[in-house]
Amino acid sequence: DRVIFVFLRRVTATIIPAVAVPISLIATLGAMFLFGFSIDNISLMGLTLAVGLVVDDAIVMLENIFRHMEEDGLSAFDASLKGAREIGFTIISISISLVAVFIPVLLMGGVIGRIFNEFAVVVTVAILASMFVSLTLTPMLCSRLLSVTKADRDKHGPGHKPDLVTRGYDKVLSFCLRHTFLVFLVFVGTAAASVWLIQTSPKGFFPQEDIGQISVTTIARQDISFDAMSRLQGQVASVFSHSPYVDHVAWSAGSGNNALNQGQLFVQLKGKDQRPDIEKVLSDLRKQLAGVAGIETYMQPVQNLRLGSRSSASAYQLVVQGLDTGLTDIWAQKLNDAMAADHANFTDVTSDLQNNALQATLVVDRDKAAQLGIDTDTLRSALYGGFGTDQVSTIFGSADSYEVITELDPKIEWSPERMLAIQMRTASGSLVPLGAFARVDRTAGALTVNQLGQLPAVTISYNLPQGVALGDSVTRINALKEQIGMPTVISTTFAGTAKTFQDSLANQGFLVGGAILTIYIVLGILYESFIHPLTILTGLPSAVLGAVVALRFAGMDLSVIAVIGILMLIGIVKKNGIMMVDVALELRRDGMSATESIHKACLMRFRPIMMTTLAALMGTFPIALGTGASAELRQPLGVAVVGGLLASQALTLFVTPVIYVYMENFSGWLVGLWSKRKGETGPVEAGDQPSLFKPREDMLPEPQQAAAE
Repeated sequence: DRVIFVFLRRVTATIIPAVAVPISLIATLGAMFLFGFSIDNISLMGLTLAVGLVVDDAIVMLENIFRHMEEDGLSAFDASLKGAREIGFTIISISISLVAVFIPVLLMGGVIGRIFNEFAVVVTVAILASMFVSLTLTPMLCSRLLSVTKADRDKHGPGHKPDLVTRGYDKVLSFCLRHTFLVFLVFVGTAAASVWLIQTSPKGFFPQEDIGQISVTTIARQDISFDAMSRLQGQVASVFSHSPYVDHVAWSAGSGNNALNQGQLFVQLKGKDQRPDIEKVLSDLRKQLAGVAGIETYMQPVQNLRLGSRSSASAYQLVVQGLDTGLTDIWAQKLNDAMAADHANFTDVTSDLQNNALQATLVVDRDKAAQLGIDTDTLRSALYGGFGTDQVSTIFGSADSYEVITELDPKIEWSPERMLAIQMRTASGSLVPLGAFARVDRTAGALTVNQLGQLPAVTISYNLPQGVALGDSVTRINALKEQIGMPTVISTTFAGTAKTFQDSLANQGFLVGGAILTIYIVLGILYESFIHPLTILTGLPSAVLGAVVALRFAGMDLSVIAVIGILMLIGIVKKNGIMMVDVALELRRDGMSATESIHKACLMRFRPIMMTTLAALMGTFPIALGTGASAELRQPLGVAVVGGLLASQALTLFVTPVIYVYMENFSGWLVGLWSKRKGETGPVEAGDQPSLFKPREDMLPEPQQAAAE
């Protein structure tokens, strides 16, 4: 509303586009109900972004009607009719091409596709609803609510002097149209810089959220007893309980599917207003936990979206597999040690390899046992009767029955060596101790044996230090594998979040390329041209450049959320090109030259371009500022959109007109070449053929003349 008031200086003018917001959001909520969507982080992100987009169409319609009332002196009713007829096709082009951006997202499979399908539907419905409102309700409201005084008509009538900002833009635009090759070089440089930045920027998956919860895994030595593990787990829990950042702690030791030497803690932190950010909390807790000897602690913030497929102590997982269990364990341990030593790229490195547990093996001298007449069945029966669950009888009562199970006296503290004192009956009927023909060997053995797909598997889990992107860690792991000389018979695959991240990297090119191709096809159908859809898309390099630079400046990765923001930019920034090219093509049909038509079109559409861009910025700024619950998830999208809008606004207003002139000259050159080949016209003089890289000087208007027009 403030943006509209600043440009149009009418309180009633602010009401008209504002009506589009609740109507579009109500329609979107209705569509969410029909599709079975809930109000969650993804849908809220789409609704928040839609607030800044749904007013664009109404602003374009409102400004065009208001311009006719100011400059042409038309009544509100006549201006509404004329303005709606003029700008209707432009609004349809803007909205349909913006919706086309989300077609690849709707068709995308996998986890990312399922997640952002909801986002795409929400934004698409909101945009279509706003288009319908701007084509129907907005002109009606303008015809009833808008009014222009006679003084304003005289001030903005024919021959009026533009405002200071428009005059400044006119001068810079005239300079660009006289030095087209220089501007073309800027365009090429912008495109090259955007491609380079995308390739070199750190890649991430989803931003780490701070929802105030920490999941903790503890691991002690593999031969620890349950009582000793419980004592150590209690010491760890005490550290968390005494932290000023912690609200409460729940813990367990040796429970669930974990081995006896592992434990779990769930830590609920205090509110964000009572503690620093979660990275600072984790750093302080790690320093305090270092004083607890005999146990290792691995912490990871709880996320709303976790894609772990295997149980692990840290957020990211790497699975090492091979045909041979021993060889797999050896190379998994080597890679684990190499990652643990690389403190710059990894932290909290551990694995589920537990092959150093204390194991006692009863070794029987079969020859001595045979001499004593003791066979394996006798030995098994005796040991199972003492340590197993051998049911020897059943006692039936009046109301129940009881199973009778034999066992050795539980009051005796049994150990592997004490077991050798068990008396065994020989064939002659005498009793001999088990130690007479057997011994106990203590060796290291596996506490747990893990498999994946029927093959031995070791899962290495790790976290990332602050400032390290997930994509960089993936590259570093591949380098470490070469460094330690891991053989090809040992394979490594990422699991959980890291695996989904790898899949998303492969899909990002499809998303961006598919969105651009879809927009090109839609614009080609709307304009019945192969040339000018490319002209409209010339704002994309500057938008991508601004988005990536903003992300780098904010210290954020090029995450999946940021890529969705870039997709949004692809649909948003071409709006400026559509508004300029649409008017320029109409003026060309009236007989103007390419340079004159685009020059006048830019000046005519300068105000609505500024208004819609500022409205989109105002709607996206709350997302970029990162306020509210789970703001970390939405913030990269806001930063990317804000940075892209600022950069594209600064460059598109000057680059797109120059590219339009080139494309018109190129189109004229093709027409002349085709006509010459077909012989449909006389010979074309060289001087009459349009130049591809230099506009004709006689077509270039003076800045003063353009301003007067």
